[in-house]
Amino acid sequence: MMLTRAISFFFLLAGFASPAPAQVYKCTDANGKISYTNENIPSRNCKLLSGEQPVSTIPMRATAASFPKVSSDAQKVRDNARREVLESELANEQTALEEARKTLAAQEAVRNGNERNYQKVLDRLQPLKEDVARRERNIEALNKEISGLR
Repeated sequence: MMLTRAISFFFLLAGFASPAPAQVYKCTDANGKISYTNENIPSRNCKLLSGEQPVSTIPMRATAASFPKVSSDAQKVRDNARREVLESELANEQTALEEARKTLAAQEAVRNGNERNYQKVLDRLQPLKEDVARRERNIEALNKEISGLR
């Protein structure tokens, strides 16, 4: 008996929790353009759609006209500033690569007393090799970025 009441109470609450359907209006502006909205806009000749057909909504994408415009001179200034920054980063990365290669070469010539096992030498050199490879990838990416500029 208690279980039946609990189930009945649950279904009663579930009925109250269901969301009410939103009202959808079909609006036609002065140019004949049709749009759908959840607001009744009198100036756009909106009519409430009946619940006969379900209406799915898709968010409107911004049009090119709504994007801010940048003058060609301002864009050139921005592009030149970006090129300068990228070229500066490239120069720094090339200097760092040279240093990383020198450090790797110097460490390859050294054999510590506790490195009788050659794997210990490889383990010591691995971070230096990874540093050289990372800097080479950075230079490649910067060159690609610079070549893509206008």
